[in-house]
Amino acid sequence: MDKTFQKFLRCGIDLAPVGVIRREDSAPYFCTPRGASIFGWAGVDGIHFCFIRGFGGMVFAVSPMNLSPNYVHPLAKDFADFLRLLLACGDVAALEQAWMWDEAQFDAFLRDYPPTREQEQVLSELAKQFRLTPMERPWAYIKELQASFDYGKLKYTEDYYDTDMNPAAEPAPPEWKVYFDGNFWGHQGKDRAGTEIPLGKAFAWTGHRWLVPAAYACAKGLVVDFCMRAESEAIRGFKEKWNLNRESETFQNLTCEQRMWMEAENPLGLNFCPRLELNGKPLRTTHGCSVYFYPCATEEEINSPQAKWTVDHYGLDPAYGWVITRSMFPWKRRPPKLDALTVVMEQRPVRLPGPHFIARQPGDTFAFSHPVSGTEYRLTVRELERQTVPAGSFGSDRWSYPTHTVAMTYTLSPDTEEDILIRDCAEGDKPVETAPKDPMAPTATASAAVIGIIGGADGPTSIASGGKPRAAYSSLHFAPVENDVEWHVEFNVKQFGEEPFILL
Repeated sequence: MDKTFQKFLRCGIDLAPVGVIRREDSAPYFCTPRGASIFGWAGVDGIHFCFIRGFGGMVFAVSPMNLSPNYVHPLAKDFADFLRLLLACGDVAALEQAWMWDEAQFDAFLRDYPPTREQEQVLSELAKQFRLTPMERPWAYIKELQASFDYGKLKYTEDYYDTDMNPAAEPAPPEWKVYFDGNFWGHQGKDRAGTEIPLGKAFAWTGHRWLVPAAYACAKGLVVDFCMRAESEAIRGFKEKWNLNRESETFQNLTCEQRMWMEAENPLGLNFCPRLELNGKPLRTTHGCSVYFYPCATEEEINSPQAKWTVDHYGLDPAYGWVITRSMFPWKRRPPKLDALTVVMEQRPVRLPGPHFIARQPGDTFAFSHPVSGTEYRLTVRELERQTVPAGSFGSDRWSYPTHTVAMTYTLSPDTEEDILIRDCAEGDKPVETAPKDPMAPTATASAAVIGIIGGADGPTSIASGGKPRAAYSSLHFAPVENDVEWHVEFNVKQFGEEPFILL
């Protein structure tokens, strides 16, 4: 026990006037750390002061009404310094709130609430009996102590992780188990967890650092975790460039082309397909899942518990962003002995927008180059025709769909097997509900597209036929398209070549 605190208990000075009340009942709160020895209460909001086993004579404030995770803060290195802080501030209230103030706010509070006569009498008695002087710079002392303290060393009871007791609580990490038919959030079925095979292999690919920490041999196949690191500066720059925050509506206001650029530039957005060679024989992934970890997560970027647990389990540096992808590779027959394991990393294509053009008549030609290969192409318009899609093509009596489109037939020279698409720059009209609305039914928010020809409901798309000529269709509208359609070229490209890496 702290020697100054032992002397304090013998002297009989009552600190209640300066905000430290002794109570017979010292029942802890949900956020009171394990091993806490409570010696005083503020008398409001459950705030209490304590020592914690394992931290010597350090004095802590516990504030149950604070927002998570700011429940516990160190106030003084020992009880003598705690008394010196009281002598400097006149009341414990300033000490307990210092963590959320700057120095000007701290000083303003002291000016607004000077010690009362009763408090001055208690402080005078403290200074006399303990031969202590006021702390010279109390705010700086507290801030330095709190900045250097490792809050991760505090341990809590089960109540801290009980959402009934602590609505802001994160669940305690479960036992680490990996299943072939599971994911980061759990699994279904009665299959057994896989046997871990430590790998710890690091390599560089696509401008990122990668770590493959482990594989897991399961009855149905092999599970491999791939961890891609992203620089915090790159994540911050990406957010600033695209104005990504909780209040911003940037994403909703972006054009289709801007969204493609944003997705291509996302430092946490690389989409890849791993292929394994196990003992010289290929294994291909059938399914997988991913979690994302943001460094210094803000209110806009709240890391999921599963991402935190995975980063902690593999000892990944939380100063970086991480994408952890879990890929499942089924056995072709029975599980083999693992003698050699190589992964071939392959990037999945990304969409990149190209130039715009307006086709007014057959025979118009337009030149453009491929953004990766640099190949020069010439597009020649063969046919332009306004068309109407049959109203019954959409399979729903509840909605009225736009049916007017413009069909363009064209050729490319040189002809190519590369994935080059032609899209309408304009959004189509949204379907209109005609049947009585079901309050539980979803609302249409996307433009209509020609099903099976123009593509999905995320915007105007087109198809490219396997030979000459090719075809593209404009967005759908309720009225015939009178103006010339503005088209743009779109490329599905791989920016990085595939590369093998030995894992085992």
